[in-house]
Amino acid sequence: MVVFYVFHEVDSFSPNSDILWSNTKHNKTKYFGLISKWTDYYIGSVALHCRLLQVSGERSFSVDYKNDCFLKDGKPFQYISGSIHYSRIPRYYWKDRLLKMYMTGLNAIQVYVPWNFHEAVQGIYNFTGDRDLEHFLDLANQTGLLVILRPGPYICAEWEMGGLPAWLLQKPNIRLRSADTDYVQAVSNWLAVLLPKLKPWLYSNGGNIITVQVENEYGSYYACDYNYMRHLRTLFRFFLGEDTVLFTTDGNTDREMMCGTLEGLYATIDFGTDTNITDAFNRQRRFEPRGPLVNSEFYTGWLDHWGDQHAVVDAQKVSRVLGEMLTMGANVNMYMFEGGTNFGYWNGADHDSRFRSVVTSYDYDAPLSEAGDPTEKLLDIRDVIKQFRDVPSGPMPPATPKFAYGFVTLSKAGNISGLLNILSPPGPVKSQYPLTFEEIKQYYGYMLYQTTLPWDLSEPTPLISPMNGVHDRAYVSVNGAFQGLLERDTVLVMNISGQKGDTVDILVENMGRVNFGSKINDYKGLVSNLILGKDVLTDWKIYPLDIDGAITRGWPQSNSRQSFPAFWTESTVGPAFYSGTLQPNGLAWDTFLKLNEWTKGQVWINGVNLGRYWPARGPQQTLYVPGPLLSSTQPNNITVLELEKAPAHLRILFMDRPQLSGAAGKS
Repeated sequence: MVVFYVFHEVDSFSPNSDILWSNTKHNKTKYFGLISKWTDYYIGSVALHCRLLQVSGERSFSVDYKNDCFLKDGKPFQYISGSIHYSRIPRYYWKDRLLKMYMTGLNAIQVYVPWNFHEAVQGIYNFTGDRDLEHFLDLANQTGLLVILRPGPYICAEWEMGGLPAWLLQKPNIRLRSADTDYVQAVSNWLAVLLPKLKPWLYSNGGNIITVQVENEYGSYYACDYNYMRHLRTLFRFFLGEDTVLFTTDGNTDREMMCGTLEGLYATIDFGTDTNITDAFNRQRRFEPRGPLVNSEFYTGWLDHWGDQHAVVDAQKVSRVLGEMLTMGANVNMYMFEGGTNFGYWNGADHDSRFRSVVTSYDYDAPLSEAGDPTEKLLDIRDVIKQFRDVPSGPMPPATPKFAYGFVTLSKAGNISGLLNILSPPGPVKSQYPLTFEEIKQYYGYMLYQTTLPWDLSEPTPLISPMNGVHDRAYVSVNGAFQGLLERDTVLVMNISGQKGDTVDILVENMGRVNFGSKINDYKGLVSNLILGKDVLTDWKIYPLDIDGAITRGWPQSNSRQSFPAFWTESTVGPAFYSGTLQPNGLAWDTFLKLNEWTKGQVWINGVNLGRYWPARGPQQTLYVPGPLLSSTQPNNITVLELEKAPAHLRILFMDRPQLSGAAGKS
């Protein structure tokens, strides 16, 4: 078989990141990617076969309680599935990743729908570009993959606020994931938009969605509100029909299964490699006495928080346990099959004993790497699947090409306090006491809180967050001089000094809202007062910062001659922007950005927010840069927001391989 390598290259780009990763501004196609003529022929054949099947006979998918299995078109069916999140993968690469999953031997994929990804602003829905869910479903259908859909409304997924939109928190007493009137109304409005879009994609309607999950691991949430679950069941039945297989997924404990299951929703369970399989499925049987055995989340890896060691799950363990479950006739979904990336501000966080933010990479030690490359774990899984079903013949699509573009030296573009006319055009909101992100309607990213010193501080004086009210990190400067930081749960006091009337700037970073557990009502910003010495600081100017908007509009490259206030210096200490360009070399291949000796911050390339870096704390040391956002013919604009201290050399490095472990716990 001859495989033709076809590359698409972006030689002009739109500032809209949704469009960046899906196509070029002028819809020009050159040579990038790894798509073969054989692939296009094969996918066309699958689509034709599906249409013929639809014409020749009625399609159906159901639970056979008598014989403990699923029925597809009246015949026993066992799915072998893998999780993939379209929201964490550039649209351009969806087809590549789906084909690799199909060639591994999977016959289904499992997909979350993040509500906040589609309704970031209340009442404004976005299903275009990287958010085009129906296009993703269509690609899966063409590839020959069935879909297990998990539309929430809550999804967890280590995603910002578990997929719930932050604007829900404008209701200060809202009880999320419950029958709370405000919450239920918002959910009902959302599902009335989403579910009608999904109905044509149900298997019985000629699509590829075979089962639909209601809520997500609800048994792990404290509320245990059956009225809420009943309301969801009613909505799903109304919009999707009585014959659609609806299911729940819960953790491997009696309490979780008790609160997460409901009559009329098929109960499934989730567990990883260190669980006794027989015990776990016996627990499912106690709540679902007949029907197929289902592990809806079989963990192939695990997530990383900043400060963790990089999580690794042994490939042989994964393969062995997978084989044992399939031998029992169980239906298995591997979570994750490809993790992808928490671009922008989409990472979630956990809060058990303390707040812990999830890293930018969602590699998850999955069978397909963050960049979509097949791993040894994938090949081991494929060997197991071959024992249970026919695996497509032909070569596994290869890894996408990578390139080490080398060093780029940046220059300082300015301190945040000197750029407020660009970053916050409407100006500040004035308030006697601090307001939260949610009250200002700045849901993600950063806000600047500004006040003045009420008296001379000749000696270092404690600045205190007595109620642990910094959510999540606060970078403190006095008259432009960086003095230190406060951090949620860990650093509640720092000393500052200065003269009466000096400007105090407190840049607050939202590190991602809690996505799991009882603390998902996670308000951001200064959520309580700060105390200086013994007195409460008052008279605030609060600047919502539209950093992404400014960069999308061409800043800082378009404002290279911007004038700065008198106290602006070339110091690399404290929150500041740095910019530069990666010059074109004729290639637009995937690469990995390493910020050696930089401390913590955010990176944008060509207007796209790659996410957070924090090499000092680790474990993640590089950021994934998808090739389709680069230009092979035009300079590629790079903007870095460094929050603490940049290195004197101001260099960044583009490498041809990732580095996901190192330096954990150092800062």
